[in-house]
Amino acid sequence: MARKKEYNEEQVIEKAMNLFWRNGYENTSMQLLEKEMGINKFSIYSSFGSKHGVFLESLKSYKAKINFIFEKFKNASNGVEDIKQFFYDSVNISNEQGHQKGCLVTNTYNEFSGSEDETIKDQMNLFMDNLKALIIEKLKMDSSKDEESIIKEANYLLLAKHGLAAASRVNTQKEIEDYIEMTFKNL
Repeated sequence: MARKKEYNEEQVIEKAMNLFWRNGYENTSMQLLEKEMGINKFSIYSSFGSKHGVFLESLKSYKAKINFIFEKFKNASNGVEDIKQFFYDSVNISNEQGHQKGCLVTNTYNEFSGSEDETIKDQMNLFMDNLKALIIEKLKMDSSKDEESIIKEANYLLLAKHGLAAASRVNTQKEIEDYIEMTFKNL
């Protein structure tokens, strides 16, 4: 007969997610996961298969956590102002109690950019492609812009979003606000 789990998977994944968010994948050992999650290696392997499995579940948890920001962005109808608000919203989530600075997806995207891990790379590329598509959709609300300008601005804003995620790990709130304001002043 299988033993009953004495932990809540959602809660231990939340703890693992915060650890990966803080340290990155490579700098998070199984020992750190054990300590942070409050369960032993046997339970980790039994429930998630491996450190990689814990990481994939952590990414799912993070995406679920930030989904409301994307839904708000997707459903908004004010074009460039919606993109700007999305930038502010994405920074503000990291300021909430218990969250790390920066963006777990951007951190992962950077950490795995040269990796052979196709599963992670595919997830990151899908996330970035979806974000770019939303940005393009909002930019198209300005009918005075041609397709080439929209693509260039979307690329610029996607790169600015990466920069914002990195900057939010170390810069002050005022510097972040200045960064966002200047990014949109240049559009």
